[in-house]
Amino acid sequence: MPIIRVEMFKGRSREQKRELARELTETFVRVAGGKAEAVTIILQDVAKEDWSIAGTLMADKYPD
Repeated sequence: MPIIRVEMFKGRSREQKRELARELTETFVRVAGGKAEAVTIILQDVAKEDWSIAGTLMADKYPD
């Protein structure tokens, strides 16, 4: 049972997430084999103020 975990900034629409889940599932099955029913995808929204790279908050680097 493969699990694909995606952490990304907040702001994607439900339709974008739906399409992402569909595309990730199809690609996994095409490349790695198996059945789509076995693929689990976890989409986690993260606020920019909760994400940092090299000591810099993404909220500071990419303000809205």
